[in-house]
Amino acid sequence: MERERKTPAGLAQEQAEKLKLVCLEILSNTKNELYLHLRFMDRALGMLRLSPDFSKKGAGTDGSLFYFHPQALASLYLKGRACVNRLYFHSILHCIFCHMYAGGRREKAYWDLACDIAVEYLIDTAHLKCLRRPLPPMRRQLYQEARERVKVINAQSMYRFIREKAPAEKAFAALAAEFYADDHSLWDEEDNSPRAGVSGKDQWDALRETMETELETFSKQASDEAGELLEQIRIENREKYDYRTFLKKFTVLKETPQLDLDSFDYIYYDYGMRLYGNMPLIEPLETREARQLEEFAIVIDTSMSCSGELVRRFLEQTCAVLSEAASAARRVNIHVIQCDERIQSDRAVTSANDLQDFIEHMEIKGGGGTDFRPAFEYVSRLSREKVFTDLKGLIYFTDGYGTFPSRPPAYDTAFVFFKEDYSDAEVPPWAIKLILDPDDLEAAGGAEG
Repeated sequence: MERERKTPAGLAQEQAEKLKLVCLEILSNTKNELYLHLRFMDRALGMLRLSPDFSKKGAGTDGSLFYFHPQALASLYLKGRACVNRLYFHSILHCIFCHMYAGGRREKAYWDLACDIAVEYLIDTAHLKCLRRPLPPMRRQLYQEARERVKVINAQSMYRFIREKAPAEKAFAALAAEFYADDHSLWDEEDNSPRAGVSGKDQWDALRETMETELETFSKQASDEAGELLEQIRIENREKYDYRTFLKKFTVLKETPQLDLDSFDYIYYDYGMRLYGNMPLIEPLETREARQLEEFAIVIDTSMSCSGELVRRFLEQTCAVLSEAASAARRVNIHVIQCDERIQSDRAVTSANDLQDFIEHMEIKGGGGTDFRPAFEYVSRLSREKVFTDLKGLIYFTDGYGTFPSRPPAYDTAFVFFKEDYSDAEVPPWAIKLILDPDDLEAAGGAEG
């Protein structure tokens, strides 16, 4: 019986299916090779579903699947097995650090490049033969320049670095081409909501926390081979704070003389008016509960290590919340104190308008060393002199390097540390500690990073 001849379209389809199978086997071997060196990443390496797709450009991920053009992947494999290993690991690192979910209002071109630089830096600094390749001069130069400017090379710090560097269009295009590995087009999907039944941001967050524990318990050799990955995971796992929510802890819930229409039931009101003519069964409450801030102290560390721009951004976010609380109160008594190693100024504000006026005309005073004790002594003296009669708390904005009081004050105290190096800060046991980086302050106000 004569064998049925296949049409050109049929032959092309058959070759495409064979190529898909070959590429799936290549990626399976890639995952196995990476697993042999990075056993703490076993779940992460298998989280993405493999999706061969001839309609896609190159390869990429949306956080739930790894899609790739089979012909492009096969061509990359011909250049060397390490090239495919690096590509897949590149996309996995994007997922581990949730880059596709963190763009927000940032400029997309800068954010895409910053994310690529961050993960390629981790790959280049990992001591793994399966990922090794010669370091191009452009990368070597950028890494050296970045290390001189930022404490940690991650996506957030590199985004700020690139924006400040503001490379010309041609230089930016060269950088983007040098660090490009995968396609980020699916990062544009609205809120990047995970599809049903596949991994999303919460799952990657949980997996990253597990990875930190496993990395710390594995052998020292495994941690050394991973390069800076453990430290980067620790940074990403650092608890994220909503600064506005944090500030509201210092407000109190009180009744204010204003109509509470939210709890007003129009049905009973209407029924009474129809039944009795002009006698409602229920009327709106004449008071309602609202968050108020009546007495509060803000201390700004104006030593050389805290720049005026950082102080301004901190005060803008602080005053945004305090203004809301102040507008609900009939009277507020808030003191904004500038202090380095001694008290430099004290601005008393009694209304939301005063707070805004202070921000608009703020002048940073100081520039000496840091000593926390004078501010606490000054605030305690104000309390003794009845300037404060019911002080709710004190927030101290600082870089963290100074002398703390030996005894706890009679009011709640929070130290807000601005630390670009993401390192921890020691505080006395009686104080609340909050560590912020530039993105935390900007995110609190909904600004772009």
